[in-house]
Amino acid sequence: MAHRRDVVLDVDEKPRPGQWVGLSLQHMFSMFGSTVLVPILVGLNPGIALFSSGVGTLIYLLITKHKIPAYMGSSFSFVVPMMALMKSTGYPGIAQGTIAVGCVYLIVALIVSQIASAWIDKVLPPIVVGPIVVVIGLSLAGTAAKDATINSVTGHYDLKFFAVAMLTMILTIAFNMYFKGFLGLIPILLGIVFGYLIACLFGIVDFTPVMRAHWFSLPDFQVPFVTYHPQLYWGAILSMAPIAFVTMTEHLGHIMVLNELTERNYFKDPGLNHTLAGDGTASIIAGFVGGPPVTSYGENIGVLAITRVHSVYVIAGAALFAVFFSFIGKLSALIETIPSPVIGGISFLLFGVIASSGLRVMIENQIDFNAKRNLMISSVILVIGIGNAYLQLGKYQFSGLAVAAVLGIILNLVLPQKAFGERRH
Repeated sequence: MAHRRDVVLDVDEKPRPGQWVGLSLQHMFSMFGSTVLVPILVGLNPGIALFSSGVGTLIYLLITKHKIPAYMGSSFSFVVPMMALMKSTGYPGIAQGTIAVGCVYLIVALIVSQIASAWIDKVLPPIVVGPIVVVIGLSLAGTAAKDATINSVTGHYDLKFFAVAMLTMILTIAFNMYFKGFLGLIPILLGIVFGYLIACLFGIVDFTPVMRAHWFSLPDFQVPFVTYHPQLYWGAILSMAPIAFVTMTEHLGHIMVLNELTERNYFKDPGLNHTLAGDGTASIIAGFVGGPPVTSYGENIGVLAITRVHSVYVIAGAALFAVFFSFIGKLSALIETIPSPVIGGISFLLFGVIASSGLRVMIENQIDFNAKRNLMISSVILVIGIGNAYLQLGKYQFSGLAVAAVLGIILNLVLPQKAFGERRH
């Protein structure tokens, strides 16, 4: 495929060694906060989550034939059942649940590989894809706003946090707009660094974890079938495995965004079966080493959109850095001290760019909103998804994004091309 003039590095292009380090660190920093937050909430080892996200990403790239620039990070969809399992079965139950999630992905990938891919274009036209991509970005807006305004220690609004978030965001915008050359390729990384320095000036950075951490720290790997008495935890498996169908919807959404950004069709090449298999295998590996289930990350997709650097080599470099940092105690601890308002300020841009990509899908495909059919489909997806009108069935919860995507697909399949009495425009 010829090099695209509107991107800095295309998917299969390799950066120069000097660029490679900075670009990969940028991706690693972008996903770090969310990836380590999940195990912290559950009670797992953050270093393991960092290790498993890096290894999982490398495995994903291998299975998808190095064609998809996606990064795997800890999934928030499983936090509630994992917290409950930690109080009952402990890590062995979580491990088996995580492995079961990966197995569900592999089973679905096998089924998909046996059927033609033509159905994808039918069930996921631009009028469905565009609003879903918008929802993926805007549904995360609340998380970014909370990071930017709420002091996690006091649980209350903090003006210092808001100021740090705004300054971080403004600086990142300035770096993106006015810097040229290599510095113009790493605005996110520069934003995090300068945001961190501003946070230090505001006195909201706690260096205690860095002082206590060791320079070299071997992650606390836990292999349940070796260090624990063999036992199947069916309750854990049945509580986590069904949620895989929820995260598959998010997985599809992320692939849609990447399709638009890179001007490729990953549903056909390397194929949805490969993307699902890569995601599932990454979760299985995470389960065996002691990490939570993983999934593709919106933060990293946002970095791709802002920097226009789509290289899989950069993603692979970020994965290697994640593995490396999981063994360097002080470096991991230093990154963990990045305060939430810095992450929030960066996230305003990252999540907003994803939402804007959804708008671009609809604009480029000239979606006619005078047509009642299009208006109905997009309205349902946007409000249910952004409002997170989730579906609770017993102990299983399907996110607003999942509900919106399913309803959007159904409406697209059943609604007529034009309403009764409606003229074609």
